[in-house]
Amino acid sequence: MAATFGFRDVDPSEKPRLVRGVFDSVASRYDLMNDLMSAGVHRLWKDAVAARLNPQPGETIIDCAGGTGDMARRFAKMARRAQERRGGPDAKVFVLDYNAEMIAAGRAKGAPPEIAWGVGDAQALPLPDACADAYVISFGIRNVTDVQAALVEARRVLKPGGRFLCLEFSRPATEALQKAYDAYSFKVIPAIGEAVAKDRASYQYLVESIRRFPDQKTFLAMIQKAGFGRAGYTNFTGGVAALHHGWAV
Repeated sequence: MAATFGFRDVDPSEKPRLVRGVFDSVASRYDLMNDLMSAGVHRLWKDAVAARLNPQPGETIIDCAGGTGDMARRFAKMARRAQERRGGPDAKVFVLDYNAEMIAAGRAKGAPPEIAWGVGDAQALPLPDACADAYVISFGIRNVTDVQAALVEARRVLKPGGRFLCLEFSRPATEALQKAYDAYSFKVIPAIGEAVAKDRASYQYLVESIRRFPDQKTFLAMIQKAGFGRAGYTNFTGGVAALHHGWAV
């Protein structure tokens, strides 16, 4: 069975190398490009994810495909504020990413002591069973070779009752919005990538990978199949992105 790499179908053994090449290229300007491509809207989406997660003192949180730690810093800050109000032990936030260059870019920015960094595969996390209170993956699951396997792995590392959150680009809810989004994505985003990151091809891949990812209802069924209960999703910006959630049962 082939794996997807943008609009191409590739051998599954080849996809990790191809994706690694994309993120090796964009790591140093990844956060800047996110701001430029979304006009800062991605920050609002991420703030909403952190609020939904509601990190608490003493919790262990996995930020899978966490890249430069943009989400992890939000989680650590919120857990620290809760700790100041209520007391309790420090939270632990593990940032894991398949790409060492992304992890290096995150470490270079500095981070609070609650955050630990590591290189790891979403399909085979270097963590024991039932070790985490929450698992979050943001704009990363569409880049794995086997999405279903990554969901099963997320369930494995969560404690019973643990929270699963996945923020990912999705399908706009109306045809008019879809057409406008397609026009912007294919004409503007690769051009920004070429001008700012000097890499049009990587951002062309990112746009194409969004189109190949399952829609909200299909992905919801995959989450349920992996063993998550009370699963659902919330559309952001008319479905341009969606936050999927579930609880380990």
